[in-house]
Amino acid sequence: MRKAEVVVVWFRRDLRLEDNVAFYHAAESGYPILPLFIFDKDILEQFSNVEDRRVQYIHEQVGKINDELKKYNSSVQCYHSTVSEAFEQLADNYLIKAVYSNEDYEPQAIQRDQEVASFLQQKNILFYQYKDHVIFRGGEILKQDGTAYQVYTPYAKKWRSLLTENHLFDYTVALEKVLFHRFQSDILSLEQLGYRPSENRKITNEVDLAIVSRYDQYRDYPSIKGTSLLGTALRFGTVSIRKCVRIALKENDVWLSELIWREFFSQIMYLYPAVEKHCFKSKYEGIKYRNNEADFLAWCEGNTGYPLVDAGMRELNATGFMHNRVRMVVASFLVKHLLIDWRWGEAYFAQQLLDYDLASNNGNWQWVAGCGCDAAPYFRIFNPTEQAKKFDKDGSYMDKWVPEWRELYYRQPIVEHKFARERALEVFKEGLQEY
Repeated sequence: MRKAEVVVVWFRRDLRLEDNVAFYHAAESGYPILPLFIFDKDILEQFSNVEDRRVQYIHEQVGKINDELKKYNSSVQCYHSTVSEAFEQLADNYLIKAVYSNEDYEPQAIQRDQEVASFLQQKNILFYQYKDHVIFRGGEILKQDGTAYQVYTPYAKKWRSLLTENHLFDYTVALEKVLFHRFQSDILSLEQLGYRPSENRKITNEVDLAIVSRYDQYRDYPSIKGTSLLGTALRFGTVSIRKCVRIALKENDVWLSELIWREFFSQIMYLYPAVEKHCFKSKYEGIKYRNNEADFLAWCEGNTGYPLVDAGMRELNATGFMHNRVRMVVASFLVKHLLIDWRWGEAYFAQQLLDYDLASNNGNWQWVAGCGCDAAPYFRIFNPTEQAKKFDKDGSYMDKWVPEWRELYYRQPIVEHKFARERALEVFKEGLQEY
């Protein structure tokens, strides 16, 4: 039996049909499109919780794409395997003219894509990759001397100056005009993947204009719905970054600045992949952290005796989300008050956060710890009590997550602020001198 001729669109962290660069170009190829998603066993090994909300979210989004494609007598070809096994099967079953995908800039993803490119080359199959996850990839925005920006403000200024209408082109195609490979299939169930449904907090894939337009006024107050809540959608590409930037340019410049921060950290991870495990500023490897496991557990569980810190950690554990302002406070508390290596906190966030993004998580933890690019200086130490007075004045956020904080039986602080601050200053100063 003659194999069907197809081009493959490999969905990864771009789980949408709308404004998707790889899908757009595949649609122009003239060949029937075979949509592909791989539930990659190598990645799923890291999602050890059988009720992992991120796996459920990915599964839901792939299901939505599949439901949409069924209207056009097509489906998503799903595999639960390693990437290499999936492509070997595809090459056996189809006459593949080309594979289209969007770029991923994380170190492991780059290595995976190089291996796929090598396999496809051996089979004489073209492999096209496109920029879709960011407006500017690492290496596109450089200083006049050709080196990378390591400070956000001049990077952001250059980013804004280089932005053109072409960067914001809408790659949406009319699905009724797309030539699809015709087949009908249901995607694998969560149970077939080894997971079960969890109480999945509602994740928004839509830009809320009412929130974005007032983002600069309300983004710092955790009891107010004042942030876009689009971190997860941007992480998995269920919303287009171009769409977000188009809206930010019209609605709110502070929100645009946050989107640029995301690209700043993305280019740092791409150009300096060693930051995944190491301090961007190597002299910070000399800090002698206490790394007390009991203190770390108290922090993880939200039992530090500081209501704002505890509220943030309990919100994270319950929902997979934490308010942006509170993330800074809890991270600073772990590194500075408890003197625990930022990598411990980064790894815990990686397990818990629905919107976990390697570049942003890593960049923000290193920023707080003082060891990253454009980091807060080591002597900047958040006072969690003052932060609570400033950003949760009436205590409503803390009331929601730590209802006992106003009671006499609420636990004593795990460490006294003034003592912890002075100890941190001493340890950091000493560690930086010795390195």
